[in-house]
Amino acid sequence: MFRNPFSDEELARRVSAVRREMAARDLDLAVFSAPESVFYLTGLDHWGYFAPHHLIVPADGEMVLVTRQMERVTIENQVRNARFSGHTDSVTAASHLAKELGDLAGRRVGLETASSGLTFAAGRELSTATGAAEWADITDLTDALRLVKSPEEQVLMRAAARASDAGTLAAIAAIHDGAREVDVVAECTAAMIRAGSNPPGFGPFIRPDHRIAEEHTTWGDGIYRNGGRVMLELAGCVSRYHAPMGRLIHLGHIRDEDAEMAEISKRAFEASLNGLRPGRRARDVYADWQAVVDAAGMPHYRRHHCGYLVGIGFPPSWTGGNKVTGLRHDSDLEIKEGMSFHLLSWFTETGSGDYFVSNCALLGPDGPELLTKAPMGPTVL
Repeated sequence: MFRNPFSDEELARRVSAVRREMAARDLDLAVFSAPESVFYLTGLDHWGYFAPHHLIVPADGEMVLVTRQMERVTIENQVRNARFSGHTDSVTAASHLAKELGDLAGRRVGLETASSGLTFAAGRELSTATGAAEWADITDLTDALRLVKSPEEQVLMRAAARASDAGTLAAIAAIHDGAREVDVVAECTAAMIRAGSNPPGFGPFIRPDHRIAEEHTTWGDGIYRNGGRVMLELAGCVSRYHAPMGRLIHLGHIRDEDAEMAEISKRAFEASLNGLRPGRRARDVYADWQAVVDAAGMPHYRRHHCGYLVGIGFPPSWTGGNKVTGLRHDSDLEIKEGMSFHLLSWFTETGSGDYFVSNCALLGPDGPELLTKAPMGPTVL
């Protein structure tokens, strides 16, 4: 059965951290609507997030979770630290939220304005109905807090990584000359579930080599043949925590230029992994990756990032919402102990060979820890 994965102490720590940040921003109360934020503060894990959820967090006192009345049983079973306020489908979520908030005249209220859980129409209705003195954008509030994983979260990340490895190894075992795309992904998904995975935010992205560059498309109705390649990128998911990884699999043989690119890809990956140290910046890690690329004689080759931070994710994403916190060449994000990353060393359409490998890593007290452990290849079947 689904259960809240967090201890009372963990949830209390998170709510306290949010309230400290609210005080620093001079907020009387905050309303969170992103599924990731609601889950982070309450532990509510279900697919009901397709409809609006609003978590009211006052400066002190009782939190209130506002959503459809039909979700009462799920919320009573999972949520221990907030009162449930349900509405019928005869009223809008914003109007019911406005009633719970009451008169906000003279009060400063924080709102996740860029959340997938809050539409423009709902925001406009809410603003009109409540008369708040000032609305402050708090879209970044829980985003920042979620970047560093607590010990309880790290346990879930490692469990998700085990499921990722299981899915990757099962997919590789299912790939052969004549294998159907649907059968490969079926074996992959079944293995992840049996290894403890819940449905991931999206994917798995498993596709043939003529669609490698499509980035976010997945399997079709084709058949794999010798001489071709298979792109694997997937993430096991345990209690909404994701551990992505990827591999490029070759059938029958590997071209010499691809074998050479595989070695460059792995060296660049190791450089970015070893570059994860507290106090450095995201741009420093990208520079470590790019330096290997440049030294290999490809200074023209650039990627938009060499990885990004991962953790909590709800459909349609495993990146933690509708944005990506990337290890980019222009990012000054500070690297901190407890952060978890999907590190990618991606080389396609280079003109001189293709390869791809990615893994999930956690920055611990003793340095970076590789969570996903399936062989990095090159794998020729």
